[in-house]
Amino acid sequence: MHYLDENMIFIFLVQVSLLLGFSRAAGLLLRRIGQPAISGEILVGILLGPTLFGRMLPGLHAAIFPPDAMQQNMLETVAWLGILFFLLDAGLNTNLVAALRQRRDALKISLSDLILPMIIAFIPVWFLPECYIGSGANRLLFSLFIATIMTISALPVTARILQDLGIYKSDASLLTMCALTINDIAGWLVFAVILGFVTGGHASLLKIPIIIAATIVFTLFCFTAGKKITDRLLSEINYLELPQSGTSLTLIFILGMVGGATTLAIGIHALFGFFIVGIMAGESRHLSENSRETISQLVRALLVPLFFASIGLKIDFLKELDLPLIALMLGIGVAGRFIGAWVGVSITSHPKTNRHLISAAHTPGGEMQIVIGILAMEYAVITPPVFVSIIVSAVLSSVLAGPWMKVALKRGRKFHPATSLNSSNIIPSLIAANRDEVIQTLCERTGMGLNPQEVTAAVLKREELMGTALGYGVAVPHARMEEIATPRLGFARVPAGIEWNAPDGKPVQFIFLLLTPAGEDDSQLHMLRAIGKTMNCTQNREQLLSAHDSEIGSQLITMFGEPC
Repeated sequence: MHYLDENMIFIFLVQVSLLLGFSRAAGLLLRRIGQPAISGEILVGILLGPTLFGRMLPGLHAAIFPPDAMQQNMLETVAWLGILFFLLDAGLNTNLVAALRQRRDALKISLSDLILPMIIAFIPVWFLPECYIGSGANRLLFSLFIATIMTISALPVTARILQDLGIYKSDASLLTMCALTINDIAGWLVFAVILGFVTGGHASLLKIPIIIAATIVFTLFCFTAGKKITDRLLSEINYLELPQSGTSLTLIFILGMVGGATTLAIGIHALFGFFIVGIMAGESRHLSENSRETISQLVRALLVPLFFASIGLKIDFLKELDLPLIALMLGIGVAGRFIGAWVGVSITSHPKTNRHLISAAHTPGGEMQIVIGILAMEYAVITPPVFVSIIVSAVLSSVLAGPWMKVALKRGRKFHPATSLNSSNIIPSLIAANRDEVIQTLCERTGMGLNPQEVTAAVLKREELMGTALGYGVAVPHARMEEIATPRLGFARVPAGIEWNAPDGKPVQFIFLLLTPAGEDDSQLHMLRAIGKTMNCTQNREQLLSAHDSEIGSQLITMFGEPC
């Protein structure tokens, strides 16, 4: 029996310290300039791997990252824990209930964004030279694998960009996230079936129907009985007042590992099990937004950077760089996902003014694309040049998405919150028992000339689809109304604070009620962005909280007119 010696543990600690430290620093730096952290994490791996460090200082590189199998397996195990729990976290932040409630429009977009990109990618990939096809696949499986990879959008990257733009709580964002949710689940199911062919060879032809059936049964169980069981367990944790968020985190991690083991037993990769269990746990009413954020921070701060940084340690990117192939992967990936979403939005009831923005939000490849690319490489479906092309194109598409969505958002008529404020719609100091009471009071004020019960019902219905608390003590409940032609904005200050299930767990003190016209109108996007940008400023919130009741109206108008 071979045991780890102190030298191996020492090298492992050095490896983890270097990868984690540089990855976090690079990720935070890129986030400051509006780029996804994954780009910095992969870049660190490339710099510390054989591409640069190994080429310039091979002796030192071999000392820190030795070729010893057990030493490599230690780091590989931790890295895979990172990606498994990354899929769990992605599932936790997937709002399946909202997707199902928006199923008519979301399903149209997701189906279009699944079928069209596959067709657009499959045709040119089919004609690639034989040298790009891995030893573990034929041309058909290779083409299907690449086509599937090109359909998967980076839901976490898109969510982060929408948050940075200040429109994450908008209807356009809700529809985008719902469509991407359905697209992810469908894409992973397709990928799982194709992977079954690859891992089982010709013998798997008889097993595929069994694998598909078992996968469907597992998924349905998680979304029905599993969801109820998890909700009950989390409810008991809250009832017994066990330490939070640690106890909930432990339970969800255990469920993720059970789900991963189950899908492995079925014949599907463990990643799918972690993802589905994440969705199952995320649907619980007893899992607070603050607990979700704690889990997400832990996974993304400690585990995920190690996985994406370790990618660069596996391969010499310069040696396998194929610029024409990178251009092809980037082109078919971005064009396919954009066209698919554009066609999907065109056949929905959603305002077409947001079509460009929603389509651009589907273009980043990001983490999910890279994960499937790694599995394709692991099972010898693709060759190293194809793998490198998938990684580079995924990163580039994620980098391009932010500026592209900013351009799309700037198009159209601009709206300013100050023009929609009315002194009669401002409540300087409101005392309320709960969120619903605040919304009802604001709806009665802001919905003058409308049926207050109908306005309240519309706002609460939208609130149930996706909570509108932004964090830092601010919430922006909103709804679209057929009866109005211009936006209406109401405001209430609740000095004592009120529970709103905010992402940061803090009570809400500033509530903006936004009513916008239905149909071809993009005022909601611009108003939400302006409110979020203004209230994100600590100075503005402090001034608004300390202002006298008579000064609230003028204070709001001043804040919206001046930068922080």
